[in-house]
Amino acid sequence: MGRGRQKAKATKQAREIKYFTPDTDLSALERELAQKRGDSFGESPSSEDEYGDYDDVADRYGR
Repeated sequence: MGRGRQKAKATKQAREIKYFTPDTDLSALERELAQKRGDSFGESPSSEDEYGDYDDVADRYGR
């Protein structure tokens, strides 16, 4: 009898964890990810920043 009660409790806990959906602060997540990338919030990278190093490499290897 003890095993059935234990299994039912474990099943109940697993179901609670599976369907638990906490409120997510998406703006805080966006700020955190922007800080990790080194971008400032709300700005897109310019084409010069993205491809600036490519010109140096292309000149070195005779593009």
